[in-house]
Amino acid sequence: MNNQTLQSPMRENGFARLGDYAAIGEGRSVALIAPDGAIDWWCAPNLDSPPLFDRLLDPAIGGFFQIEPTQPYQTERAYRAESNVLETRFITQQGSVLLTESLNSTLAGRLPWSELARRVEGLDGEVELCLTLRFGTLAETCSPWCDPTEQGNVWHIADLMAMLRTSDDWHIVEQDDERIRAILRVTAKQRSLAALLVTEREPLAVPDLSAIDSRIETSHIAWQDWAQSLSYQGRYADHVHRSALSLKFLWYSPTGALAAAATTSLPEGIGGEKNYDYRYAWVRDACLIIKSFVYLGALEDCKAAFSWLSKTIIRHGTALRACYTLEGGTVPAERYPALRGYHYSQPVRVGNNARDQVQLSMYGDMLATAELFIRAGHILDLSTSRMLGQLANHCADTWRQKDSGIWELPEQQHYTHSKMACWLALDRAVALAEARHIEPTWLDRWQRERERIRDWIEAHCWSDEHQAYLFYPDSEGALDASLALMHRYGNAVNKSRMHATYRAIRETLGHGSPMVYRYSGVEQEESTFIACAFWLVEAHAALGEHAQAEAAMDEILDKLCQRGNVETFNEMFDVRSNEWRGNMPQGLSHLALICAAQAISEVGET
Repeated sequence: MNNQTLQSPMRENGFARLGDYAAIGEGRSVALIAPDGAIDWWCAPNLDSPPLFDRLLDPAIGGFFQIEPTQPYQTERAYRAESNVLETRFITQQGSVLLTESLNSTLAGRLPWSELARRVEGLDGEVELCLTLRFGTLAETCSPWCDPTEQGNVWHIADLMAMLRTSDDWHIVEQDDERIRAILRVTAKQRSLAALLVTEREPLAVPDLSAIDSRIETSHIAWQDWAQSLSYQGRYADHVHRSALSLKFLWYSPTGALAAAATTSLPEGIGGEKNYDYRYAWVRDACLIIKSFVYLGALEDCKAAFSWLSKTIIRHGTALRACYTLEGGTVPAERYPALRGYHYSQPVRVGNNARDQVQLSMYGDMLATAELFIRAGHILDLSTSRMLGQLANHCADTWRQKDSGIWELPEQQHYTHSKMACWLALDRAVALAEARHIEPTWLDRWQRERERIRDWIEAHCWSDEHQAYLFYPDSEGALDASLALMHRYGNAVNKSRMHATYRAIRETLGHGSPMVYRYSGVEQEESTFIACAFWLVEAHAALGEHAQAEAAMDEILDKLCQRGNVETFNEMFDVRSNEWRGNMPQGLSHLALICAAQAISEVGET
């Protein structure tokens, strides 16, 4: 090997490619790691905390924690089997090293502090590594400062306390209030450690380095134990298990809430304004993740998430909000920190104004999820049962309204997906009432209202001219890929029309490919939506088109699982540039893969 063959991971204006990031987490927070050994994003101690490391959104002032060879190098990365412990091999002209990274936990659960551990092992030759730690400033709203203590230097960053713990072979060459730099020379079989300990408004524990190092293996065992407990036996098992492990990044263990993603403001299109904060729990996303947990046999996660969702709805009332905080509170209104944004895509947002939108499809999400939860063998409590009946009544009262739809659009319309989801809500309410899982007092009313919704959809949303259900009535041929979620409506009401709609979606929104845009007219603003691609696979399988479903699944996976991506999926994929877009890890993308694989497997068994 010569130096010309060694091409270190590249950045453009300080930005790494989104598809090159890998994630680590511990059930409370998620860190994103670029191929050059830089942790560019970490909100500590919680998923929705202000970021300690935010170079992802501003290379000039953002914080990061990097371990990188000082010589030209190549990178090889992979997760350990059935684990979220990440291993990176740096290969240089002089030798190679293995970097193992973990946000540590214990077999009993998460630690009472945040512990980010990075172990370096020499494999062959000698490699010089440089550690650079730059603390973030919360978008220039605080100034980090170092406090020397008997236990070592402690950095204060607003409400956070942080300590860098290293083995003795790291040599500090620079250290001040904002930055630490250290050098390590590693030879074969040498083993070193660097770890960052963080706490918020609490005393900081200082464990031994040996304990931190051993917890990397403890965390690995805990991940493996969870992954091996899954009961999924269907097709695409490797991809399903990796997506399951990615969903676990978004499961907030203190409450059981499910975040939509671990980041904010990663653009759906470079330079555009569609940059949102997804570090909250959406009713829609949570319901669909619970559905995937049922397919996985993840009983504990399924129960915890469904219980959190039920309690949160009971607390706030049946006029559902689109999203809630991970603690079950009201999501804050948007504010705009002074960060440049990923590749200068503005604005950067904290908070989400979708909290105030009317989204009627959530009633279908919640009732269908409850029915699936029961069908999986679980039992409702009385409070949840009553709440579901109240949701059905609220849906029956409000389905005639315009809303913002599943895509949270500023223009309120009679979106077809919303109407079909209301039909689904009442259809599932009828089934639950007939099986005595919820109070049957209003059963007749739900049945009549369900039929009215069906008649309205067939009269207003179908287009003979375009041979498809439209985005909304009189939308001049516009289509909506989210109708792929409504295949149950097609099976029960009009299968032939649903088949025709899915053909039109693929041809119009995907240009013949299963990689489709969300709805008509959005192609110039954003990229193809990963979940929609997998939703179409699931729909084809559910409607009996097994060969088409399997071919589309293979084509999608071949497109996404390339160029070193470790299957930490973003929200979107730009098929024109083969670049990833949007927030990550994105729950919808991973859960949709699982549901598509399950649907193909079920059809294959019949």
